[in-house]
Amino acid sequence: MSLIKILRKTCRKALFTTPSHGQKYFIFNKFRNFYKYDISETDFYNPQEALEKAELQASKIYGTKSTLFLTNGSSSGIIAAVLASVSAGEKVLLWRNAHPCHNNAVKLAGAVPVYYDLQISQEWDIPLKTTVENLETYLKNEKIKAVIVTSPTYEGIVSDIQALKSLCSKYGAYLIVDEAHGALYPFSENLPESAVKIADFTIQSLHKTAGGLNPTALLHCNCNLDIKKALSLINTTSPSYPLLASIEANINFLNSKRGKKQLELLISNIKSLKENCSNCEFFGDDITKILVKHKDYTGFELSEHLYEKENIEDEKTNSKSTMLLCGIGTGEKKLKRLENALRKL
Repeated sequence: MSLIKILRKTCRKALFTTPSHGQKYFIFNKFRNFYKYDISETDFYNPQEALEKAELQASKIYGTKSTLFLTNGSSSGIIAAVLASVSAGEKVLLWRNAHPCHNNAVKLAGAVPVYYDLQISQEWDIPLKTTVENLETYLKNEKIKAVIVTSPTYEGIVSDIQALKSLCSKYGAYLIVDEAHGALYPFSENLPESAVKIADFTIQSLHKTAGGLNPTALLHCNCNLDIKKALSLINTTSPSYPLLASIEANINFLNSKRGKKQLELLISNIKSLKENCSNCEFFGDDITKILVKHKDYTGFELSEHLYEKENIEDEKTNSKSTMLLCGIGTGEKKLKRLENALRKL
């Protein structure tokens, strides 16, 4: 029985178990249905076994050695991957301006951070991709046990993961890819290649672009390290089964004909927007990240204009450009609104 089917069962006995709301006492009534589906790991229908089956099915869909469901965001996946890969005193190579969880993972492992820098685009004021040249000197001269790479970047710049994996294998280092913003990649040939079948560990956030609830994510593994043991060091023993079931449903949707059709429609609509906004410039490897600039505006001015005049809020901005994040839930109407706003600039 799947997690989704377990939670759909409405017939409940008198529960003298956790959670103490008993699925009938709704302190926050707007979450009434969430309470009704919030079960314990000791539930009669054995949700732990259903979770294992759902994760096994997910690994088949993604083509990985294993795929684990995360309900504490990609940060927990990064931390678990580092804990599994290195021991105290060993070195981890990471980008100097990476997400804070990269540094936190190294600290928790008692490892030693070694930092690399990325080239910054002067034209767009964003960091560019991680290259073999960025890493090889460190791998050659330091005893690096693991490398953490962010791909795609926040702005949608994608690195050559196959080349980076070959480099890491040459020097005996594990490759961990923070693909938090690339959860849609495995489901369309019109998006960059995902790291899920290449890197030793790939971590994806379903909530960022794939339509998932905060903070659902995935941890993909392609090596023989005991990642479940590492994850158990930081995971709760009382997980949220509604969130876990939402992950199962999320993956099933992305892998369905309906989900793939929705994704291709999103890509098509963004392509149309870019073609129709010839007064703007666009950049990046990931079309779902609309990185845009205009000759008459700084990035900050463009962001302010869109917010104040058009009631459109962007995801991130800088001195040269503005990035608007799209995902599986970004409809045609919303994109048309953005298109009209950009064309009026």
